[in-house]
Amino acid sequence: MRALVISNNTLRLDSHYPTPTPPPGEALVRVLQAGICNTDLELVKGYMDFTGVPGHEFVGIVEQAVGREDLIGQRVAGEINAACGVCETCRANRPTHCPNRTTLGIDRRDGAFADYLTLPFENLHPLPAAVSDDQAVFVEPLAAACEILEQVKFQPTDRVAVIGDGKLGLLCAQVVALTGCGLIAVGRHAEKLQILQRRGITTTTDLNAIKFASLDVVVEATDTPRGFALARQIVRPRGTIVLKSTYQGEALPVNLTAIVVDEITLIGSRCGPFEPAIRLLANQQVDVESMIQARYALDDGLAAFERAGTKGTLKVIVEMINDQ
Repeated sequence: MRALVISNNTLRLDSHYPTPTPPPGEALVRVLQAGICNTDLELVKGYMDFTGVPGHEFVGIVEQAVGREDLIGQRVAGEINAACGVCETCRANRPTHCPNRTTLGIDRRDGAFADYLTLPFENLHPLPAAVSDDQAVFVEPLAAACEILEQVKFQPTDRVAVIGDGKLGLLCAQVVALTGCGLIAVGRHAEKLQILQRRGITTTTDLNAIKFASLDVVVEATDTPRGFALARQIVRPRGTIVLKSTYQGEALPVNLTAIVVDEITLIGSRCGPFEPAIRLLANQQVDVESMIQARYALDDGLAAFERAGTKGTLKVIVEMINDQ
């Protein structure tokens, strides 16, 4: 099969990469299209020392599923963490933190920038017709945004900010806005914030517009130390900061004494539930199509990654059409 492959911090197109054979309990999925995210760009630079096929935001068709033939022909999105299912963590219903897990396109499991991938049956979520292929590519990052609602119980009286107008920040703002809280989205690019403004969400590019130590909850999604610094400045004592950033390759100076004194709650937030994300897309409650800025065929995957790495670019989609 064709695949984009990372080796020695270099991305290449391999037209004869081995087609995977699904082990027991897993399905073979023919990938229709996949989205490039910041993690994919970091993997090429050496993050996780990953070698293999990147990509974890995808939509595809199940072609083989021995023992789960009902899945064959289904259009699916897939959770990225493949847990062992038998360890203490899995038995405690924390499979996304299984110490034995592999992660699609990130850690010891080939990903979605290829004609085929494999995932366990339980990771696959059939998609309703109301969710288009373009929307389906956003199920995984939208689920990560939905995780915030699993971790924080927002009240209508809460004063909340989402910092960051990148792909994840725009999704987080739309999800948090559904709670009815007093939300403001903070970014640096007025053209990106227009996506939120069209949804009736208050936005600002003026950092001075937010009063110091005034907000109940701040969601930090900039992937930059200055984003965390801003979150720390605007959250109130006994407030909550939800961290969606991973700050790859950058030092994050944190005054832990001040966090203790102000009794700030820090919440790390990663992967999230797929079913709520699929419902939001099916019910047109979030706008993801406006974030798509370019699409490329898999054979032009290197150009797709170059475009995705251009400053200010939102979502780039890779389609697995075969031009030959």
